[in-house]
Amino acid sequence: MSIQGYGMNNASGSGAMAVDNSSVGSNGSHTDILNQQGNHIHSNYSVAASVVGGRVSRLSDDALAQALVDPQFPTTGLVICDEWTIDLSRLTIGQAFAQGSFGKLYNGTYNGEDVAIKLLERPEHALEKSHFIEQQFQHEVRMLANLKHPNIIRFVGACRKTMVLCIVTEYASGGSVRQFLAKRQNRAAPLKLAVKQALDVAKGMEYVHGLNLIHRDLKSDNLLIAADKSIKIADFGIARIEVLTEGMTPETGTYRWMAPEMLQHRSYTQKVDVYSFGIVLWELITGLLPYPSMTAVQAAFAVVNKGARPIIPNDCLPVLSNIMTCCWDFDPDKRPTFSQVVKMLEAAEIEIMTNVRRARFRSCPRPTATGKD
Repeated sequence: MSIQGYGMNNASGSGAMAVDNSSVGSNGSHTDILNQQGNHIHSNYSVAASVVGGRVSRLSDDALAQALVDPQFPTTGLVICDEWTIDLSRLTIGQAFAQGSFGKLYNGTYNGEDVAIKLLERPEHALEKSHFIEQQFQHEVRMLANLKHPNIIRFVGACRKTMVLCIVTEYASGGSVRQFLAKRQNRAAPLKLAVKQALDVAKGMEYVHGLNLIHRDLKSDNLLIAADKSIKIADFGIARIEVLTEGMTPETGTYRWMAPEMLQHRSYTQKVDVYSFGIVLWELITGLLPYPSMTAVQAAFAVVNKGARPIIPNDCLPVLSNIMTCCWDFDPDKRPTFSQVVKMLEAAEIEIMTNVRRARFRSCPRPTATGKD
């Protein structure tokens, strides 16, 4: 079974969704609520706040959020994992901070906890699209409800309504790794932190692979930074929804991290995630975007046809260089497992700490001999 990423590039917080500058909904339908902005809302969602369970929830001022809490549309069961159904009276929706073709991502709170709220539009008159979204929603809920690891984004709950589906997860206040590096103007994080965060990712993926699952979209946009700087792997459900760019398919946005066998549409195994991890490790060590001088399509062509890989800096620790080159080997069978990657990174941590201690020892002033001749 594969886990498919939602692909949201967000301003901060827990989620990943390819940002679309336009608001895309089910065009021509009265359920086209994504196209309603500000106070210009379809009559079904004209309230500024809705009373739910005797309480008033503050809302974002867009129609998709209001559709969720509008009491004229009752909440229905999740079909699966019903114990995870959220109580809307305890949910507060803030402002949207990311948007894609099928939905939006919002800040909010649930039972007083900061959360990320993913809302997916389920168009009433586009039955095939609505069915697809429903299937993927159920898949995501099933996956998130069963993934419990400190380096996996934590599932809070979900609910279904007639025209909107809602998934709530913990909020990662540090945004994504890619955003973190971009804010640093593509300067690498301190080596100790970079290796620690890489180890977080490897441990989370070791857990995922231990359940015989594949992420398929492991990249820095889908790695979220918690308040304690630990990494939370996100995007475990809804089929990847990337904004079409550069004249290519919806996979374009992930080409820089994608294994050759996926780029070539060949059969693949869990080792595609290991390949992607090698690229992520390179990002953490260098602070750069992979193949910065190429478009995503050019990078994909170079990877498949020319064996291109990111250039490893000359001053990179050999143990880290070895992990990268092993992970992004063209032959999947030659790539390590995440259990092996964890051990190699733990060895790298020890080497880094040893080097730090040696450097400190060398910098310490030497005591001078005293005493009488």
